[in-house]
Amino acid sequence: MKIDFDKMDGLVPAIIQDATTKNVLMLGFMNKEAYEKTLETKHVTFWSRTRQTLWTKGETSGHFLNLVDMKIDCDNDTLLVRVNPVGPTCHTGTDTCWGEENEGNPLLFLTELQDFINKRKQEMPEGSYTTSLFTKGVNKIAQKVGEEALETVIEATNGTDDHLVYEASDLLYHLIVLLTHKGLRIEDVAEELHKRHDPEWDKQRREAKAAGKMK
Repeated sequence: MKIDFDKMDGLVPAIIQDATTKNVLMLGFMNKEAYEKTLETKHVTFWSRTRQTLWTKGETSGHFLNLVDMKIDCDNDTLLVRVNPVGPTCHTGTDTCWGEENEGNPLLFLTELQDFINKRKQEMPEGSYTTSLFTKGVNKIAQKVGEEALETVIEATNGTDDHLVYEASDLLYHLIVLLTHKGLRIEDVAEELHKRHDPEWDKQRREAKAAGKMK
């Protein structure tokens, strides 16, 4: 990764992003030494323009920014630094330097779960329930999806909200396993739903269906 430190007299902006929540936490500046120290220690280090010295975020508060990875932009003069923060990021005590709470969207976990299930399919570790599902094949997985769907319906009509969420979670998990077995991902379902959100989608679908009948 070639970084152009010359455009700003030896400094580049470093945008700090939570690797999990995707929220932007702060903006700092790095020189070459700060960049190299960040890579070496895995704790994000900046150049203080006020004090004219290096400073590692968390060295006094303990609120370190643990490095996940760094990327350079298209002009090679701005860094995107993904981190796992320990505690609040701002010196005022807030999660971000914009006073926002660093809360993640729970829906993002679906991609994490999808990646986990993909890894299970690739590695097939012994003793894993997910491995046992893949071993049984598509028919058994599909049957399990049907069973979980029925249990979800039962809880929706005669159960409690807590049990409904529990069974719906089982249903979604097994659906992701089924999709994975077929070489698909939960994002493919999300993309289909996104298409259907287009006001023109139903019209286009009817036109395509009509064109198919004409053929």
